[in-house]
Amino acid sequence: MIQNTTNNKKLQELLTYAVEKVIVLKDLEQKLKSGKKLRVKFGIDPTGPKIHLGRAVVLRKLKEFQDLGHKIVLIIGDFTAQIGDASDKLSKRPFLSKQEIKTNLKNYLKQISKIINIKKAEIHYNSKWLSKLNWREIADLEESFTINQMLARRNFKDRFKKGEEISLRELSYPLMQGYDSVAVKADVEIGGFDQLFNLKAGRIIQKHYGQPEQNIIVTQMLEGLDSRKMSSSWGNTVNITDTPQEQYGKLMTLDDSLIERYFNLCTDIKSSDVKSLIMKNPRDAKMKLAYEIVKMYHNEKQAEKAQKDFISKFQKKEIPMDIPKIKLSEVSLPKLNLIELLIKTKMAESASEAKRLIKQGGVKIDKEKITKNITIAKKSFVLQVGKKKFAKIIIQ
Repeated sequence: MIQNTTNNKKLQELLTYAVEKVIVLKDLEQKLKSGKKLRVKFGIDPTGPKIHLGRAVVLRKLKEFQDLGHKIVLIIGDFTAQIGDASDKLSKRPFLSKQEIKTNLKNYLKQISKIINIKKAEIHYNSKWLSKLNWREIADLEESFTINQMLARRNFKDRFKKGEEISLRELSYPLMQGYDSVAVKADVEIGGFDQLFNLKAGRIIQKHYGQPEQNIIVTQMLEGLDSRKMSSSWGNTVNITDTPQEQYGKLMTLDDSLIERYFNLCTDIKSSDVKSLIMKNPRDAKMKLAYEIVKMYHNEKQAEKAQKDFISKFQKKEIPMDIPKIKLSEVSLPKLNLIELLIKTKMAESASEAKRLIKQGGVKIDKEKITKNITIAKKSFVLQVGKKKFAKIIIQ
């Protein structure tokens, strides 16, 4: 059953909250007010095994439509992931093998189900239709676009001006994503701002095949921990499968200028509720943000535990709970020295790194700072390297 979206406040939130652009706004408003059950499409390529908070922004917007009773059409791009989306890429993207994609897909639906109700969604793998197109059908698809239209795309235009290679494979990606909209007869497609060209391609291609043109909702882009666009290739992500401690710890490193934006795009707490908190104490606001996100993707108990662990580790300077245990059996005391210990426990990758850590005062045994290469006499102790690495060492 479609819930009422004639309510102006509810409609405004759906079309503005975390939204960068809507195409065509008045048309989509009319469809939502009509009570028609819309087919809302989102395509996601398994180019990596983990879904991060940046991708979750779009999934959260899908959930809003699903909660209102609309049909979510989820396209898993097992075929398009092999081709590679050139969106926002400054150089040619490499092919992914079928095995890499199969590995990446292993827990994809499980991760997505943390946000939307998978059981109520319509799920497709686009290899089902894209792998079956023959040359005649591909030629017909290609007829919907011109080279001039493709080269108008910002990153293609920049690479073309610089004389850098642009493969025909890369030019074919928007056509394939657009064809997905034809295959599932999408009424609406949702995607991040970096997908705008591909989303518009869906409208052009639907028109080419005689279908009504889909409306588009472009969500805002989430910055990563280094303030660039959140991207797995840049390693600046908070993943929804990260452990509670990892999520909490990463979010506490966030720049203060991004706290409100993360609240807006990653939680259900509206900015008006957090502005005063940020102004009063950004650290407390950041702790609330980290708590809410861990609670969302794990549970309240885990959020409380992660928060206590963080306070213990970084504010009280105590040894955190649940540190890993490392048992060493092929060593004899007191022959083992600290440099060897750091290498054996993989707390340092080399003897030179171990020496540097010790010299800089970054190594502690049972909270005591060690500044020289001592021999180890204890059989059980806590080894700490830097602020974040802890291990319970047991020498057997």
